[in-house]
Amino acid sequence: MQKLLQDYIPESAMAPVLNLLKHDHLTIKIKNERKTRHGDYQKLANNKHQITINANLNHYRFLITLIHEIAHFEAYKTYGRFIKPHGKEWKRTFQHLMLPFLNPEIFPDALLPLLAKHFKNPKASSDSDAILALALKQYDQPNNKTFIFEVPLGETFKIYNGKVFKKGEKRTKRFECMEIKTGRTYLFNPNAEVDLM
Repeated sequence: MQKLLQDYIPESAMAPVLNLLKHDHLTIKIKNERKTRHGDYQKLANNKHQITINANLNHYRFLITLIHEIAHFEAYKTYGRFIKPHGKEWKRTFQHLMLPFLNPEIFPDALLPLLAKHFKNPKASSDSDAILALALKQYDQPNNKTFIFEVPLGETFKIYNGKVFKKGEKRTKRFECMEIKTGRTYLFNPNAEVDLM
């Protein structure tokens, strides 16, 4: 397991992560990038459990995603299969598992206050915490993409699947954007990455 993870998480997080993964029935798989998720947890038909995580994540986002998915496994073991996927049992488990990692030996000082705030009430995805997501993206490899909040009002942009949108006004937290082809309106998180046209 150490060989599998050594290129993906901060070195100082390796020992506590390996300690969390001491389960005979839990496997980890590294996947190519999936646009709709960073990782997932699944109970398999053979009573084994599997976690998959995207290979393209930076070390900090990979670690958060890994602990997020381990929390699903631990919540399932503790509370059973009838709990909500991101309900109070999972949140409590995620907070408990993440706490030992929230220190300057693992995360940069700039991220620690944002992580502390996020873990008071963790969301189903760290991407829904726009400030944290933006801070985490600073550690990604450059990709020539533009954040939605940087796109000028009325400008067009393209997303990963080729659909083209026109940026509209901000509605509370997200931006209304109209798909050019259909005229339908969609909401985008401010930290969504897009290609300017």
